[in-house]
Amino acid sequence: MPEASSQMSASNQQVVQLQDVSIFYGQMQAVHNVTMAFQRNQVTALIGPSGCGKSTLLRALNRMNDLVDGVRTAGRIELDGENINQPGVDVIQLRRRVGMVFQKSNPFPKTIYDNVIYGLRIQGLKDKNNLDEIVEKSLSSAALWDEVKDRLHTSALQLSGGQMQRLCIARCIAVNPEIILMDEPCSALDPRSTIRIEDLIDELRSIYSIIIVTHNMQQASRVSDFTAFLYEGHLIEYGATGKLFTKPEQKQTEDYITGRFG
Repeated sequence: MPEASSQMSASNQQVVQLQDVSIFYGQMQAVHNVTMAFQRNQVTALIGPSGCGKSTLLRALNRMNDLVDGVRTAGRIELDGENINQPGVDVIQLRRRVGMVFQKSNPFPKTIYDNVIYGLRIQGLKDKNNLDEIVEKSLSSAALWDEVKDRLHTSALQLSGGQMQRLCIARCIAVNPEIILMDEPCSALDPRSTIRIEDLIDELRSIYSIIIVTHNMQQASRVSDFTAFLYEGHLIEYGATGKLFTKPEQKQTEDYITGRFG
């Protein structure tokens, strides 16, 4: 399996490091001994066929797998040098630092405004001027402000699918995370909405470290700086996206990206 140290730059440019990470669902091992590092302020794509472990690995980065009975993680996952699985870690705080956008947009049955500030209210922030400023900034960063600024206090469920997904990104941004995880964020969207989300990812990369699971290899090649190919829970290859897609080192990678299997 590839070593992250041979492909990535110095460790101070790495926001997350995985060392020999394995993930189990009961007795079934879904991820096998993965060692890799994610770069700060870069977009990393996780690709591979369905069931290869990419979403499971993604959810391990903010311990969303804790919500699934019987899931166990072995090995080290470090965020800025700290092991996120050690006893005493504040998981709520971890998920503020490592936000997540899911495959299916999941706005709350609240107003657009209340969706954006949901996490801030949980933190106890009440100052209206401050909240108003964060709402505008977050919706602007998610390329949604101009479309919704005159209806902030209407239901978020009235938005289109693409708008709902951008609202979920705004909700994630509002709590000022370091990392944004995206689990196939465009799979339920039409082509125009997909382009909007991809453009948004490109704009956000200068502020956040973004890790995206995608089944769409064209999307991975368009949006990501680095790509990791997983197969049957193993990390087969990881490197700069341009190189991985044009001159992969492993035959399995070449077979997958050329459509010979998967």
